[in-house]
Amino acid sequence: MQTTYFWIGLAVVLILIDLWIINSVWRSDNASGSKVGWTAVVVLLPFLGAAIWAIAGPRGVTKGPSSPEHSKG
Repeated sequence: MQTTYFWIGLAVVLILIDLWIINSVWRSDNASGSKVGWTAVVVLLPFLGAAIWAIAGPRGVTKGPSSPEHSKG
């Protein structure tokens, strides 16, 4: 029973990491084709894709809205 909770917890953590990676990929400055490729790798190979992305993934992230109207709060 304890082993089952471990694997469920590990799966949840992996899903959260993959969602964070996909968000980072789509906010990057890379071309759309590159973004689709990285997304496919991370979705199809979750653990291996995350490891590959950590080594060779995009580094630049676009900035958020710069006007005061869009950054309230």
